[in-house]
Order: sequence, then structure tokens, then C-alpha cells
Amino acid sequence: MTDTTAFDWRAFLLKWSEEWASSLSDDETRSEDDEAARRAGWLGFPPASEERIAAMEERLGRRMPPSYREFLKVSDGWRHAGGFVWLLAGTEDARWHHDESGLTESFEEDLDEDAGPEERQEAGIWRRGLQLDVESDITYVLMDPEDVGEDGEWAVYTWSSWRAAPPERHANFLEFMREMHREFHCLRAHRADGEPVFDNDTTRNLDALVEEARLEALRGGWERAGKALDEAKGYGRPRAAGLGDQIRRLLGQTSMVYFDGLATDPRYAPELLPPLVAEHAAHSYRDDSTLMFSLRGADDDLVSLAYATLDQVRSGTYRYTAAGPFGEAVERARELARWGDTDGAWRTLMDALPLWEPLGPDHLAPLGWVADPVLGPLLTPERGRELLSAPRGEQAGEAPGPTAGLDPDGLAWLAEPDPGNNRTSYRFVLVEGVEPEELSGRLADGDGAVLSEPMTLWDARHRPPHSRTEFSSYEDRALMAVGRAGTGWCFAFEGDPAPFDRRRFVSPAAAASEGTRAVVVWSGLRARHGEPFFHLSVARDGAEQYAFTYAGGEIRQSGEIPRALDPHRFFGALADGAEAERPLLEAVTGEFGVRLPRHALTNGRLHTFRSRSWTRPPRDGETYAVIRMHLEEPRPAAGGRTGDDGPGQS
Repeated sequence: MTDTTAFDWRAFLLKWSEEWASSLSDDETRSEDDEAARRAGWLGFPPASEERIAAMEERLGRRMPPSYREFLKVSDGWRHAGGFVWLLAGTEDARWHHDESGLTESFEEDLDEDAGPEERQEAGIWRRGLQLDVESDITYVLMDPEDVGEDGEWAVYTWSSWRAAPPERHANFLEFMREMHREFHCLRAHRADGEPVFDNDTTRNLDALVEEARLEALRGGWERAGKALDEAKGYGRPRAAGLGDQIRRLLGQTSMVYFDGLATDPRYAPELLPPLVAEHAAHSYRDDSTLMFSLRGADDDLVSLAYATLDQVRSGTYRYTAAGPFGEAVERARELARWGDTDGAWRTLMDALPLWEPLGPDHLAPLGWVADPVLGPLLTPERGRELLSAPRGEQAGEAPGPTAGLDPDGLAWLAEPDPGNNRTSYRFVLVEGVEPEELSGRLADGDGAVLSEPMTLWDARHRPPHSRTEFSSYEDRALMAVGRAGTGWCFAFEGDPAPFDRRRFVSPAAAASEGTRAVVVWSGLRARHGEPFFHLSVARDGAEQYAFTYAGGEIRQSGEIPRALDPHRFFGALADGAEAERPLLEAVTGEFGVRLPRHALTNGRLHTFRSRSWTRPPRDGETYAVIRMHLEEPRPAAGGRTGDDGPGQS
């Protein structure tokens, strides 16, 4: 708890007055009172005597809170409190508001049944508050006699109709005045041409603080640097927001992160524009013209670059690059990440971070990669803190310990409920000794064998079918993401498969195993609909070696199944088939030494393809439906015809 009575009001108010007077231009029109204040170097008034304060308290029927009383003893009122309160009340002008503004009804109408105590307290401030604003730009300043701290201080609420925001609460009058001093600085920090430079002891001390915070951030002391930059930002100091936003973005914060003054600087734009436009692209409801708000002051070339980058981010084709050895590590990391090894990709980036070259003195860390569709998903708050804690930019410091990997070993994590419990059924193919890009050729035909660009599984499921124009009810063509499954193995995985039909199911293991070995797993032990099931099949050199299917409470098997995978070990004694899922997955892991990358499959972007059908063709007497789509070329406007239109076509 701050001792507000010990604060040196006179020194604070004198400094404020001097800063205000020195910020005025010679040709600025001023009132007589302001001119007198400028000449005197004092924005306040004569101090109030104890008798005047006591008389005010008797008139109002309440003893004033400590910090306001101490203020009055130095100045009985104040001019220009911030930018929008031109005269603040002293002993004569302070009065109970008594809902003079008529705002109580409006605020109470906005309350709903879920409104909390704080919201209801705010709505009542208009009836009980002590009004301190005398002259203002539709800005109210009210002290609340019912919002009282242990130190006897009253909270101060400020509200302006033009701000379209709820009342802002300050713990006491001292904190309110400090905030108004910061507001004054913010409004003076960016001067127009011809106005005097806003330079004083406060600005010089804050600018020195910003520079020290920059170096501290590069040494890895991001927490101390962040606090210092936040303080300087509160006073509107140039550089503070742009530096602090780099720290905030790596911590996973995106709201109100604009890299102010840096993203529009051609030196820093290659690193800071991509995350800026990526945040814009993440909100599809935003009109693209609103991006210009974040590009204030940018020249035409930089605006064009921003919109070109926006198109790349939306299409998933943006590719982050960097100079020197760190840039080479970026390429290696991307290669690892696009095949699912996000832990390896992150370690590659971190190992190369000491070799990173900043684009200028105000560049605190590599940032463009967070907009890269393959590299961006590597970022988590924990990893952001690790990167920020690492010395870089030729600054010395203690290297942080590595964060824990995001991918557990093996396959058993698939048995754990995911957020929303959506992964209740899944299937995958594991192939030994081949590269991931070869899988589509083993499991698909024609256009289906072409891998997509890396994308999320949600995007892959919802993208247009492109050249695919025929869909059949008997087909079950899996949408599969591909990657590496540990040493010597690769995988094709689908996390939301069609319902399992054991009468028509055909394992792709044999087709995938030409010249090698392949494993197929399809689990629906926790499926929401239908009976629980589990299938495993293993093939080598194009022929199935062994397989089993558990469905309908029965086990059907073929071939010589290794004892570790014997289905009777898992389903014989367990009444609930779901209990067998984890032990089964652990057994498959132990038998083949494989793993699946959880983070890449749930949060990352991987190449995908459409496999051949996992079901056999229909037999005589079996009915099915086929849907064919004919995609016409766009018609010319105004009913015109193309040269390909035949007679009678319209």
C-alpha cells in the first residue's frame, strides 16, 4: 500500500507546470489565465488553508480522502489536468454530482443479469460521486465515497462520452493525477512541424530508460525491459511502444500490437510487417481498408508491400527468410516442421539464435517467422519466453534452459481426450524406410497423389474440391496428413474418418508396403456413434502378414500375430473396449518404435492428400449414390456468348 500522504506534491506540480510552459509555442493563442500561468510557471492556485479544507468538508458532509487533502494544501485546484480537463475543482468548486448529467439511467439500462458488483458500482457513481471537473471536454471526474481503500482513499472515476468505453478507475486522487500527467506527456510527445521540441528532464530520463531497456531485452532480461518500456510508453515516448510490442508478440499477445513507428520503417518492415498483417488476416470480418490504420505514415511502396504480404499470408504462401547462418537454420527448421518435427524445428531455431542479425538497433528478436504458415505454429507462450530470455544481438547474458518438448513419445497420447473431445476416432498408415512425400503415391491415384501445401487439417477439410467432380456413397477416401513417425518411419494420418464398415473395409497396408513394411491402425473405441472397434494390419512387400479387427464385441484375426499385439490380451478381460486403447497403442509403439507428432497434428500445418477408398467397390445388388458436379466457366456479362457456346445454349 502506497503512503499517499508522504508524496511531494509541490515538486511534482512544479515539474508539471514547467513542462507545460516550455511546451507552448510562441504564436499559440492562450487565455489570460493560461498566459498568467505560463509566466508564473505554475498551473495551480494558492494553497488551501486547513480552515478552507475544513469548511469544504463541512459543506459536503464528508472528510476528504488523504491524497486530495494533501493536494489542496499545495494548490487549491488545477488547470489542464491531462488533455481534456481544463479546470479541476478546489475547495470552492467540488460538489456532489447527484446525477446532474442524467447518466445513471443510461448506465443501469446497460446492466444485464450477469453484471457483477464492479459494473453495478460504476453505474451508481453518478448518484453518489463527488464531481471534480469544472471545465472539460465532456469529461467527468468523480471521486467515489463508497469505493474506499484501507488507507481511507477514495477511488476516482473518469469518463468521456466520446471515448465509447466504461469509466476508468484510479485507486486514489494521487494515481489519477499521475495518470493525467502521463496523458499530458502523451499528447505532447508527437509534435507537429513548427512546434517546439518536447524536451525536459522527464523525457530525457525516460528516453535513457528506453535505451537501457533495449539493451536489457537483448541480454535476455525481457521482464525488466518490458516493465521499463511500459512505463515509458505510458508517457508516449517514441520507440517504447514499438520495442515493447516485439516482446508482447513473442509472448503470444496480438491485440493492440502495432510495432508503432517500426513496422512502417523500411529497415524493419521485412520482419515486422508479416506478423502485423497476419493478425489482420486472422480476423476475416475486418475490411482490408482498416489495415491502413496500422500503416499510418507509410509510403506507397511500403503500403503495396503490406497488401502483397497480406495476400501471401491468406493464401498460405508467405515464406519467412532471414540473412546469414540464422537464415540457413530457418530453412532447416521449416523442413523439419513441414514433416511434423516441431520440437526439432524449434531447437534448430534456438540453437542458431546467437547467430541472428538484427535489422537495426530497435530490432529485438526475429519475428517474421510467426506469420510463416509452417513456422508460426511453433510459437507457444513458453517458447516465446525462452527466445526472449536468450542473449542475442551481440549482447552477453546467461542462456536459458530449453523448454520441454510438445510431443510425447509414442502413440498413447491418441487415447487422451482432446479439447472438446472431438478426436474419438482416427486412422493412420505407417510405412518404413520411405520419405513422407512418397506416401501419396502408395496410397492414392491421379490427382489425389499430389500433396497440398502445408495447411491445418481444418483448412484441408474445408477447401474446395478443385478438380474432383464425382462423389460416391460407397467410397471412403481419407484426407490424410503426412510426416515423419520417428526414426525410419513416416505416417499418413486422418483424425476425423468416416464411419467404419467392417463388411466393406479394405486395409491399405498391402498397397503401402511394396518393397518395405506398412502398418495400419483404425481406432473407434471411443466413437460417439456405432459400436466400438479397433483394427490393426501389418503387411510386407505387398502382402498382408497379419491383422485383427475388434468390432461388435468379437475379434476376427488372420496370420501369425506377435504375442505383444495379440488382441485377446487387450479385449479378453476388459469389459469396456475403450480401456484397451492406450495399452494397444503402447504395444504398437513398442513393436515398431514409432511415434506421431501431437503438436503438428493438432496445431500445426502439414501436407495432405486424398487416399484411395478404404472400402471395396459395391457388389451386385448393393445400392449406392453418385453425385457428379459440372463446373461451368463464368458467363460473359450482359448475356453475351463465348466462342465455345453451341447453338441453342444460353
